Amino acid sequence: MFHEHGDLRIRTRELALRIARAYRALPRDRVAQVWGEQLLRAGGSVGANYREAQRGRSVVEFRSKLGDCLREADEALYWIELLEAEKYFTPERVAALKDELDQLIAIIVTLIRKDPAG
Repeated sequence: MFHEHGDLRIRTRELALRIARAYRALPRDRVAQVWGEQLLRAGGSVGANYREAQRGRSVVEFRSKLGDCLREADEALYWIELLEAEKYFTPERVAALKDELDQLIAIIVTLIRKDPAG
């Protein structure tokens, strides 16, 4: 879906790739790896669920899948915040990722609330 915020298929795919790069930079510490894997799953699921939403057969199905996108984006943000709090990520390393997740969350919320009639 292309809208005033750009193509979310591209943005969510790029998000997943950026998260994968951040994950690869984590130390081999057990906590970092477990939390990093959670981040990797959630970050990749944002785009996967968005693609599914686009194939929704109804407005209800579309919104349901967008809800999944929203939950995964918020979860990814949570894992980033934990990894940052434990000093596995520096604030500078994840500032742009957190900003992108915040923006995507706001866009998805807007899409969920949007009147399907236009």
